[in-house]
Amino acid sequence: MNEIIFPNYEHSILNTINSILKYYNVKTKYNGLKELDEKLKSKYKNIVLIILDGLGDNNLNKISPNGFFENNKITNVTSVCPSTTTAAITTYYSGKPPIETGWISMSQYFKEYGRTLEMLRKVDAYTHEPIKNANKDVYDLVKYTTIYEQIETASTQVKAYEINPVYCDARSKRNINADNIELLCDSIKSICNNKDENFILAYSDKPDVLLHKYGCKSNEVKDFVLNAENEIEKLCNELENTNTLVIVSADHGHKDIEKVYDVIEMEEIQDCVIMPPSFESRAVTFWVKDDKKEKFENYFKNNLKDEFMLFTKQEFLEKNLLGFGNKHPKIDDFMGNYIAISIGSSIIKLGTQISNLKGKKMSTHCGFTTDEMIVPVIVKSLN
Repeated sequence: MNEIIFPNYEHSILNTINSILKYYNVKTKYNGLKELDEKLKSKYKNIVLIILDGLGDNNLNKISPNGFFENNKITNVTSVCPSTTTAAITTYYSGKPPIETGWISMSQYFKEYGRTLEMLRKVDAYTHEPIKNANKDVYDLVKYTTIYEQIETASTQVKAYEINPVYCDARSKRNINADNIELLCDSIKSICNNKDENFILAYSDKPDVLLHKYGCKSNEVKDFVLNAENEIEKLCNELENTNTLVIVSADHGHKDIEKVYDVIEMEEIQDCVIMPPSFESRAVTFWVKDDKKEKFENYFKNNLKDEFMLFTKQEFLEKNLLGFGNKHPKIDDFMGNYIAISIGSSIIKLGTQISNLKGKKMSTHCGFTTDEMIVPVIVKSLN
């Protein structure tokens, strides 16, 4: 049985980014991470935060148990719920938990369009078609103030940069594209050696992309992690005596998939719901008919109790699994009346009869297992 890990919003990625915000005098109601706060008592010219998407602590320990990352790790923290890029990277970008941002999962239903949309790609979640000729951009409803703007407003002497793959939206006015770890590190080095005081958030979509395609135990993932570790260690050596603090962490971890349930083929579920389920394959929200709730709950209890933890919407929100704060006004629209979070090695493949389904994923995330929920916080001071 997998150990179940709930998000700890006093020791999570939320607290990691809030330590940085507090360092730059941003007013925030969330606590920092005490281990990182201790490191930030010194004054630095450059603060660098590198996010390696999907690098869970369990997988890192199997790949490089005695390497540069492990030797400079100050603590482990939890991801947010769901443990997925949409919710977690937005927590980094905003300094707020999902309950406040409304960014919960890859696919969320917008009543304004009558469609389920992919949050990061801004396309129809089932057909992958772009939304055209809309009278209003629904993404305006989930806008937030970025950490880059917050930092530059509170500490006007600081220049805030983001480095990310070319396909990513630019959230900072100082955006640099880097599609591999070598270019990412070169870009960091170049910025750190300028005359300014800088904050840099550098995001790599790997190993997540490789984990989805090849799985946690693959050579492709191992090779990337070892190379990234080597490149970041080399970067730190080159930045010695530049008064830089380098922080390396992740948004979530990964879990290899052993069984797939296709929601289209689950006749009992189809009889209970009024519209297609949403969110992701290991964190699923359902809109269940009032007169079918008992049948729906019994199906999960009899068939999926070892694979998924089922919550009513009220239970889910009362447990503060999305975090603490002012509930975003769209949360009630995005969530059905039930939410199922994985605690095993299975997924529920979401789709409709017109879905343009992608290939099989070997590994994924969103669940409450240790593999998905626990990420390292690695810190190197280069005074």
